[in-house]
Amino acid sequence: MSIDAATVKRIAHLARIKLEDNEVPALEAELNMILDWVEQLGTVDTDGVEPLTSVEEMALRQREDEVTDGNYAGRVLANAPDAQFGFFAVPKVVE
Repeated sequence: MSIDAATVKRIAHLARIKLEDNEVPALEAELNMILDWVEQLGTVDTDGVEPLTSVEEMALRQREDEVTDGNYAGRVLANAPDAQFGFFAVPKVVE
């Protein structure tokens, strides 16, 4: 796959990047090198290689799934300009 100057300009337009005409050839060459590298990755033999999410062996810490209110109501309501009966109080907007 090869990218031409028109494609570089279109990509720049879609990315909302201002691109001068003298910058197009350098970006065209750079994008083509990137695509060549990606094509090389397709030739790598990955048979028998398990997919992994990290190069480090790790296990996620797990905790009991408990539903709580967080016990933060007082601290949250302390930030409210007006609180009544444990809730935020706001001015009435509909009659």
